Amino acid sequence: MEIKFLGHAAFALSHDGKTVLVDPFLTGNPKAAAGADEVEADAIFLTHGHGDHLGDTVDIAQRTGADVVAIVELAAELEGAGLDKVHNPNIGGTVDLGWVSVRLTPAWHTGTSPSGGTTATPAGLVIEIGGKRIYHLGDTGLFSDLALPSRRGHIDVALIPIGGHFTMDRFDAVTAAEFVKADQVIPCHYDTFPPIQTDVQAFKSDVQNAGYAEVVVLEPGESHTVR
Repeated sequence: MEIKFLGHAAFALSHDGKTVLVDPFLTGNPKAAAGADEVEADAIFLTHGHGDHLGDTVDIAQRTGADVVAIVELAAELEGAGLDKVHNPNIGGTVDLGWVSVRLTPAWHTGTSPSGGTTATPAGLVIEIGGKRIYHLGDTGLFSDLALPSRRGHIDVALIPIGGHFTMDRFDAVTAAEFVKADQVIPCHYDTFPPIQTDVQAFKSDVQNAGYAEVVVLEPGESHTVR
C-alpha cells in the first residue's frame, strides 16, 4: 500500500484502487501538495475538529461521496453540514468499511471545531489497509499510553507529529517512537507555520541512532510504499 504525504498532518493511504484521506487540510495550507478539488477519496478519517485537520472534509466528501469517520460529536456536526455517509465511533470504537478499517485511540490535545459549536475529544487512528497497520497519532503530547496500540497488533508505520508548540516536539517524539514500536516512522505536523518549525533530520538521526525505527522523511507530494 502507498502513503502519500499531502502536507502538515494530511495523508492519502491507497491500496487496490481505493484511497482514504486523513485530516485533509489543503485549502489555506501553505505546504499543501494538492488542491481540495484535485484529490480523490473513498473514505476520510479525522483525528479531531481543529481547522488544520478537519480542513476540506465537507467539500471533498460532497464531491466524491466518501465515507467519513469522526468521533461522535464531530460526526454529528458533519451530518448537520449535509454529509450522509458519516460514521460516529468514540474512543476505542472501530469502523470497518470492508477494504479499510479504523480504530480510535486516545490522544492528549484539545478539539473545538472551527464553527465553535462542537468540542470533541481528539483521537489517534489505527488504520488497517492492504494488510498493513498504520498508526496516525493525531495531534498529541507525549504520554505513556501511546505504547498500547502495538499490544493489540504490530504497527507497520507510525505517523508522528514532531513540530512542538501545538503537539509534542521532536525530542518527545523520539520517546513516542520508542513507545509505538513501529517498523517505520513518518514525521508530520512540522514546518507548516513558524511556531512548528523544527529539525526533521535531527529527529531522524535521534530515532535511528537509538534503534527505535526507520524514519522516512517525506516532502509534501512524496509517497512511500509499505511492503
